[in-house]
Amino acid sequence: MTALRVLIACECSGIVRRAFADLGHDAWSCDLMPAEDRSNRHIVGDVRDLLHDGWDLLAVMHPPCTRLANSGVRWLSEPPKNPPDEATDFEKARWSSMTREMKLAVMWRLLDEGAELFSVCWNAPIPRVAVENPVMHKHAKVRIRGYQPFAQSVQPWQFGCDEAGPDNVKKRTCLWLRGLPKLKPTGTLDGSTARDEIHRAAPGPNRKADRSRFFPGLAAAMAAQWGGYAAERMAA
Repeated sequence: MTALRVLIACECSGIVRRAFADLGHDAWSCDLMPAEDRSNRHIVGDVRDLLHDGWDLLAVMHPPCTRLANSGVRWLSEPPKNPPDEATDFEKARWSSMTREMKLAVMWRLLDEGAELFSVCWNAPIPRVAVENPVMHKHAKVRIRGYQPFAQSVQPWQFGCDEAGPDNVKKRTCLWLRGLPKLKPTGTLDGSTARDEIHRAAPGPNRKADRSRFFPGLAAAMAAQWGGYAAERMAA
C-alpha cells in the first residue's frame, strides 16, 4: 500500500490521526491546542501555515463552526447576552457595556473569520480534502470561495457495532469532499438505541470540547476508505 502524507487539522484528541497512522500512513494532526495524547506527531499552530507542505490528503475535523452553522444564525440579528468564546479578551471585558450594534459587528466579524478559515482549507493546494461541519446558513455559504453543497451527512452510529460503545450516538455530521468518495457505513447498529448525549450535554467549561469529540468507528472508516481510495490512485 502507498503511504499517504495526511494532515488532520483542527484536532487535538488524536482520534482521526491515530486511525490513519494505524494503517501505515504518515499522519499528523494540527490544532491551536496541544495533543491530548501528547503525541510528537501533533503540531501546535494554525493549519493555514501548513497547507503548502506537500500533503496527499487533508481532513479538517473540527473547524470553528459555531458562526457558520444554522443553529447560530439567530445571533446575527440579535446578539447573545454573553460574549462568544471567539471574541477577544477586550471584547469579552466590554461586552456588557457594548451597544447592540457593536455586539452585532463582532458577530458578523466572527462569521467572516470562520468562513475564511473554511475557504482556505476547502481551496487548499491538496488533491484530496474533507471538511466536517454542521449544516450552514446562507450568510456563511456566500462567504466561502468555491462553495459547494456538502457531499453527504452521516451519523456516528452508522459506524458502530456496540450499543454501549462511543459510536452509538446521534450527531449529524456533514462532510464536504473534494477528490474523495462518500463514506460507506461499516456498522451493524440501526440507530434505534443511539444516545442523544451530545445535544443534551450539560453547560460547563468542557461542553464545547465534549460536543466536538470525534468517533473511533467513523475515524476508522475514513482512514480505511479515503486512505485506500487515495493510495490506489497514487499507485496506479
